Amino acid sequence: MQKNEVMNYLIMAGSTNHMLRGDKLLKDVGIETALVPAPAEYGSVCAIAIRVKKDVVDQAENLLRKNAIEIQGIYPDIPKKLSGLIEKLQQDILSEEFIGVMKKVEAGEELSYEDIVLLLKTERKAEMDALFNAADRMRKEIVGDVVDVRGAIEFSNVCMKDCKYCGVRRSLPTLERYRMTEDEIMEIVHELKAMGLQTVILQSGEDSWWTAEKIIELIKRIKKETGMRITLSIGERPREEYALFKEAGANNYLLKIETTNREIFDFIHPDDDFDERAKCSEWLRELGYLNGSGCMIGLPGQRPEDIARDILFFKEMGINMIGIGPFLPAKGTPFEKYPPGSVEMTLKAVAVTRIVCKRVFIPATTALASLDPEGQIKALQAGANTVMLINTPNKYRYKYQIYSNKNMIDLEAAIRAIQVTGRKFPSYLKIDVGGHKNAGNTQEQ
Repeated sequence: MQKNEVMNYLIMAGSTNHMLRGDKLLKDVGIETALVPAPAEYGSVCAIAIRVKKDVVDQAENLLRKNAIEIQGIYPDIPKKLSGLIEKLQQDILSEEFIGVMKKVEAGEELSYEDIVLLLKTERKAEMDALFNAADRMRKEIVGDVVDVRGAIEFSNVCMKDCKYCGVRRSLPTLERYRMTEDEIMEIVHELKAMGLQTVILQSGEDSWWTAEKIIELIKRIKKETGMRITLSIGERPREEYALFKEAGANNYLLKIETTNREIFDFIHPDDDFDERAKCSEWLRELGYLNGSGCMIGLPGQRPEDIARDILFFKEMGINMIGIGPFLPAKGTPFEKYPPGSVEMTLKAVAVTRIVCKRVFIPATTALASLDPEGQIKALQAGANTVMLINTPNKYRYKYQIYSNKNMIDLEAAIRAIQVTGRKFPSYLKIDVGGHKNAGNTQEQ
């Protein structure tokens, strides 16, 4: 392909560090850039590329090489088109504005803030169905049919924070607290390994008893005994600790922003700071983690415009894993009387996130399955491509109620959701799925 046939180019750096340094270097000299998920043919899953306009690509390349930025390759940025999308729509029952946005999706054009708001606000069934179908097709063409399966261990419900919505908040007097021992955690990790799972999620409240040294020891033991990939979800920590966890072998980190509306963020987090949370996400990206974030749908005072900004935040931050679930009230918290978030709005947010952020991992969340028994299936049909199992031991799991009436997603439920949606099981699973195992290529994360 000749350079005059495309509008933009993607610069693939040799590492996350080089990518971020290169992006800053180009911005500092006035070259407009964007960090975007790299297409499958140009980089590994969740790889991020620097996008520049075609008229400055040579200048950008020269500047990067002059400053010792390692360049893995420079490739044309070919928009991901969904050919024939409009033909399949029942255009006579759709608004002109909705059809206009769908035409942009079909052509592979980027959606504006206004486009995203329009999609989130639609309440017509035909338009929501069209949105979900478009997102599902985008998912199929970008990340394929394989549903990634992870196992989560909620190893401590002790938390120093007092978030108003959370069922493990510091000031909840009725909650019986627990901390799993390292040996208890390892017993479950070995069970996950025996199932064939490749990633274990270690999740807890912000528990200061679990010092950096203890977390590092646990990470190293998991790596030594199982070789599994490790996702940490243990809250805000100093940058130095994130670096030590990465050096010890942690691969991914999940730290949800929850909302980018500062007023709502401050209201729901009385002892937290938005800028500090966002800075933590930046540190995680800089350190080379596969970076997870997400938002809650249905928070008090939240509007579709806020959710649109959340989605753009995920895109602009280059977030690799995006968890979107409904707000669910937890007993004993200041928010226990608030209504839960909407299933429909959550599904719309999942769908739009797939269309906007494209090559990312989006889970069919436990929260959605807790609000709607068919929630996992609906999410997988609206752009999601990941399922998380709850593997916390029975004697602890009902004490980790970050919201009430939590659906404890097990392997049987995950298998059913994958089968019902006609999706493929990952090749690494070592379990009997009733003859339905139909694995495709597995993407590491």
